[in-house]
Amino acid sequence: MELHIDHYFKGKDKLSKDSLIFSIKKDFPNWSDNTINMYLSKLKKDGVLNNPSRGIYEIENKEQFYPKISSNLKRIYNKVNREFPYVSFCVWDTIWFNDFMIHQPFKKYVVLEVEKDACESVFSFLSQTMKNVFFNPDEEIFERYIHNLDEVVIVKNLISESPLIGRDKITIPALEKLLVDMLIDTALFSAQQNEKEIIIKNVKQRFTLNEPKMRRYASRRNREKEIYELISISLAK
Repeated sequence: MELHIDHYFKGKDKLSKDSLIFSIKKDFPNWSDNTINMYLSKLKKDGVLNNPSRGIYEIENKEQFYPKISSNLKRIYNKVNREFPYVSFCVWDTIWFNDFMIHQPFKKYVVLEVEKDACESVFSFLSQTMKNVFFNPDEEIFERYIHNLDEVVIVKNLISESPLIGRDKITIPALEKLLVDMLIDTALFSAQQNEKEIIIKNVKQRFTLNEPKMRRYASRRNREKEIYELISISLAK
């Protein structure tokens, strides 16, 4: 079946679901709509197909988002996980964006996003043994303190229902979440603001972006319309 799938996409980057089902039915006339839908779901799960937006399919031939996770990031994650085993949180490093940028920032931030009820406790815990740890910094704190430091740790609230993934036994944000956050959290992502369209373009060339996932997360942040417009403009270029 996968060989037929490749044939259906010959010369095309994407197909509508209706077109794909029509092609499948020509080769497998006895298959019901339910059988076809189940098989398309299996192909998605197996990494053969991707469903980047509603009613659209494409061959999954792009790489998976697998950023370099430093030993320091793992150490911080494991430290917090041991102390707060039942708290939902993720970690990431702003240096991950460097691969998609022309001008390379000299500063980098390690960011922990922690569920709201435990966020301050995690901040207090890390502050006992680490320097330059900041809690939900606003633009003024960035300007006064953080921008003068080369490496800092930022603890901030994790938006509920954020898209997260597992990599190297730690939890990190999905790429879709990072891009939406980049467009909203301009103080945290100040180094990326002048290249945000370049970043989105370079990410799209290497990875498959789930646009519905991006829109859902933007909606969780009450910025769906604005973010949808920005993403649509960037993805169209």
